[in-house]
Amino acid sequence: MSELPTLAGFVAYPRSAATIGSATAFLVRDAVSDVKRLALVAEADDPVLNAFDGERSELDGRVLLLCEMTPGNAICLREALSWLRPQPLGLRTSAGCGDRLGLATPGHVRAMRNAPGVMPIYAQQSIRENARTGRSPQEVVDDATWGVFQEGWREGYGADADHLKTTDDADVTVAAGYTFFTVDPGDHVDDEAHTAPLDLLREKYEQLPWETLDSSPDALRSLYLGRSYDLEGLQLAFDEESLLRAAAKYARATVHAARMYRHLDETIVDRTWELEVSVDETATPTSHLEHLYIASELKRLGVRWVSLAPRYVGDFEKGVDYIGDLDIFRTDFAGHAAIARALGPYKLSLHSGSDKFSIYSIANEETHGVVHLKTAGTSYLEALRAIARVEPDLFRAIYELAFLRYDEDRATYHVSAETDRAPRPEVVPDSVLPDVLDQFDAREMLHVTFGSALARYGDQIKAALIANEEAHYAAIETHFDRHLAPFAGRS
Repeated sequence: MSELPTLAGFVAYPRSAATIGSATAFLVRDAVSDVKRLALVAEADDPVLNAFDGERSELDGRVLLLCEMTPGNAICLREALSWLRPQPLGLRTSAGCGDRLGLATPGHVRAMRNAPGVMPIYAQQSIRENARTGRSPQEVVDDATWGVFQEGWREGYGADADHLKTTDDADVTVAAGYTFFTVDPGDHVDDEAHTAPLDLLREKYEQLPWETLDSSPDALRSLYLGRSYDLEGLQLAFDEESLLRAAAKYARATVHAARMYRHLDETIVDRTWELEVSVDETATPTSHLEHLYIASELKRLGVRWVSLAPRYVGDFEKGVDYIGDLDIFRTDFAGHAAIARALGPYKLSLHSGSDKFSIYSIANEETHGVVHLKTAGTSYLEALRAIARVEPDLFRAIYELAFLRYDEDRATYHVSAETDRAPRPEVVPDSVLPDVLDQFDAREMLHVTFGSALARYGDQIKAALIANEEAHYAAIETHFDRHLAPFAGRS
């Protein structure tokens, strides 16, 4: 495309340039206020000018339309430029880039350009995170749209409605245009069955919702007992106890996942979509037999899915590396990968996948790249790193708040940080303040207190990142390069 028109008082984003009819469309930023606008320069009779809502003026014999970044204009832009619409990603290696502030997508895009073969999900947020950030599912999709447009990413991307628990939540995300739906039936997993004695297992088994399962106690026994599975050398076979334990633990979860799938299948009529099933946010690991049971039952109930997140061995705490024996993890993960190939194929999904650098190569190797990495809070943390560099006083206030709020805010997270192990904010000099983000306890504390930080300092955080967007994007890109390199075949 030829050189963009010069707009007095605005700075253009050259990568955003696109053609819509006779119009040149591109993103600009007000040089004083930092507010961004969509600019359209077109012939006066071009109907594209009527599609968008904006202020008209004359520019070198053509019409300049300056448009605010509204939901309506985002819809029009997605309709005009197909590469801005979220799409299913199938079995390709993929990574979810959760963005709690709605400002990180350009940084994610820049990292993705360094990771050929990895497909991105740029719009990703759970309903729980929506509540804590004060953002709607529609805002999440729209913010990703504008970020993708700004960077000129045309390789496709997905939109993940993460950790859906109810059909009402699903409906909101369907209306917002999501294409990837992560169903979380974790509330229906019976962790007690993991270690319950056999007499209690039999009682739990008999009390399962057999009508909804479209089965019976004897029918399920007949289906699974006496059958052996040879999955790439992994020998699996149910005995009475292991079958009862798997069913008692996960049967209700499979029923809920099937209910959510059928609702989505009936509701989404205007686009293709895909499903992920997640049982990772539970207290006990998913054994190979339990994974086999879950996948077999989902298939029997008519569910179609593209990825599944078991609860793996070891600890996946928020914002820090994997905690556990890597040899044990590899052996366990290899078994899950063999099951996913045999009963699918489908991707294995790494939830709470942020910063698990020690297992990325293992996951990519054992799945042969049929894997999905899901990140969320790490982008917020790297935004704080950028703030520590450009506005240390603001970062110090956020860090002080983490000490005050951590004990309460940690309640819904699996974390082990302790405030007395974290460096105190008053003793850390400005020059090394960004390094606080590398300390285990401080990083987890800042991670789980994000809701409190946004409630108190949200406007200041966003203003600092907007005013220093290149520092923000650089922090995101550097951090995500480390995440994506193992999945792109780079060490």
